[in-house]
Amino acid sequence: MKDPVLLIMAAGMGSRYGGLKQMDPIGSGGELILDFSLYDAWMAGFKKAIFIIKREMEEDFRSIIEKRAGRFIKTEYAFQSLSDIPEGFSIPEGREKPWGTCHAVLSCRHLVDSPFAVINADDYYGPDAFHQMIGFLLTAEDKNPAHCCMIGYPLENTLTENGTVARGICEVSEDSFLTGITERTKIMRKGGKVAFTEDEGVTWEAVSGETLVSMNFWGFSANIMKELENRFPDAFRDILNKNPLKGEYYLPFFVDQLLDENKASFKVLMTGDKWYGVTYKEDRGPVVAALQSMKDKGLYPEILWN
Repeated sequence: MKDPVLLIMAAGMGSRYGGLKQMDPIGSGGELILDFSLYDAWMAGFKKAIFIIKREMEEDFRSIIEKRAGRFIKTEYAFQSLSDIPEGFSIPEGREKPWGTCHAVLSCRHLVDSPFAVINADDYYGPDAFHQMIGFLLTAEDKNPAHCCMIGYPLENTLTENGTVARGICEVSEDSFLTGITERTKIMRKGGKVAFTEDEGVTWEAVSGETLVSMNFWGFSANIMKELENRFPDAFRDILNKNPLKGEYYLPFFVDQLLDENKASFKVLMTGDKWYGVTYKEDRGPVVAALQSMKDKGLYPEILWN
């Protein structure tokens, strides 16, 4: 069994933050949220991380990573490019963005030949999630259907007080396997309850705060990369037919396909850790305070990468 690898989707960070040099540190030692995820991954036993970035981000990104986590964990880089498309197709005129989270993962296809986990670069997942993930991947086998997993969070542990969020609402069997996932793009606390809307706020439907959601922390056996590569041409054709300028192929869609075709099972690994992220500028203060509180309690060193 080859060591599991951590794939970190970071290609959107430059545009989201106005360039890596302007990224706002979250931790008292100048850490980004990504530093906390890398620290948790390293402590859990991940020995290698692959950063999925835009090529124009490489110099800035390396300057941040290599002097910190790069001294402790092996690092490689994959470049998500708009022009990385299936043979026989062309890029629609006016298309500016790459092709979604599945495309991001696919950009690592020449670097990954082992079980792998996938996370977002700008989400805090908590140490328990990484311990559970690597424990699963160390036993994942290339069988059919493939053995995969996801980290599930109670919805109430992933909300912000400052607006709506998009979450993948999970359907889970009694024995903790994923049976379906539905993307809800506008969820928030409303009137003391959690609710979502699908009509821009005209009507709201309540949902339990205990409902499990995906935060894009997935675990895949090694053979899934080839499965994704084989499916991408059809997904790309579908994008061109339906929404050529903005359509994307998302990981939850891919997971749903695998489930529908019995190509993979997904064990839901539930964590009580709270997710943190800066969805809105007003979120920054509470995230800074929460991470500092964890340092004060000794859960993290004052400076992560001393």
